[in-house]
Amino acid sequence: MAHVHGKGVMKEMSKVKDSMGKEIVKGSMASVTVHTGAKMMSKLTKYPVLVFGAGVVAGIYVYKYRKQIIASANKAIDSGKDFVLQQKENLEDIVAETQEES
Repeated sequence: MAHVHGKGVMKEMSKVKDSMGKEIVKGSMASVTVHTGAKMMSKLTKYPVLVFGAGVVAGIYVYKYRKQIIASANKAIDSGKDFVLQQKENLEDIVAETQEES
């Protein structure tokens, strides 16, 4: 007995995968930014005034874009939850199908 998904389910899975991929790219970019910032900060530690200035600039940037940052983080969390639930459902379908065949 073959297990068949409808086109609607496959489209939803595609959307979840696409949004998950976008969030992974955003996370990778954040990681690269942190790594580059760490290198820059190691050079800036020689000049405490520059470190303070960089902190002020970073604080202003985070404050200015705080709503977008929070929304993006929440979207990534929701996307991850949806992906995990979808995979759990797929696994349950496979297990049920295997038990039917046995």
